[in-house]
Amino acid sequence: MKERCEAALLGQKLVALMIMVVPAAIAMYGIKLIRDAFFFSIAPDTGFLWGKLVAGILCFAIPMAFIAGFILHHERKKNRVQPRFMVREPEDDE
Repeated sequence: MKERCEAALLGQKLVALMIMVVPAAIAMYGIKLIRDAFFFSIAPDTGFLWGKLVAGILCFAIPMAFIAGFILHHERKKNRVQPRFMVREPEDDE
């Protein structure tokens, strides 16, 4: 029975790792796009690549927001966040 629980826990940890790795890889690609947009704009025959810049910013910002939300959700479940980040209970007006 103990081996089954350890295997399930290992599976959960692998899923959590993949949830963190895939957005991080997308964010790294976003940084590459931003870098390319700036470095290609230095070339005299090329204009500034606004599409590549915007795509890079989106590919960086959205996965980083997802990772931040995932970590905040995990820390809230463990009760390890400051009181201002805790979910407030709705107050009864009765």
